[in-house]
Amino acid sequence: MNLAHAGVVQKDVASLNRVSANPSPDVRFRAGNALIYFLAFVLTGSAAAKLLPIQPVAAHMAPLGFAGGKLIFIAMLEIASAFLFAYRRTRSFGLLMVSAYLGGAIAVHISHDQLPLQPGVVLALIWLSIWLRYPQVFARSN
Repeated sequence: MNLAHAGVVQKDVASLNRVSANPSPDVRFRAGNALIYFLAFVLTGSAAAKLLPIQPVAAHMAPLGFAGGKLIFIAMLEIASAFLFAYRRTRSFGLLMVSAYLGGAIAVHISHDQLPLQPGVVLALIWLSIWLRYPQVFARSN
């Protein structure tokens, strides 16, 4: 039934039912920011667990070759990386530092025949947060 000539505006029903494959820029921006700050908090918490004399963490790190001063040095690197990543003006350098830190953690896990699931997931989430927050970085240029 054609109602166009009766003064009724027809709408394309198919376009109303479509859901955009890409989230709106505002949602991506907020989700990326939230994930960035959450992951910086996770890294800072991990570093705090290494700095404080928490027995399970120290017991897990000792066989990997990180005890005493080395463990403190690793924790300080992690804190510095997390803060550089969280602060907007140093985020690019922080991304480099966090990627290098977690890449080293993955290498240590693999060299000791352990599954590098924890650092791998955190690293993937960090890059996901950057993709959400800064989609122009990953845009294709033709």
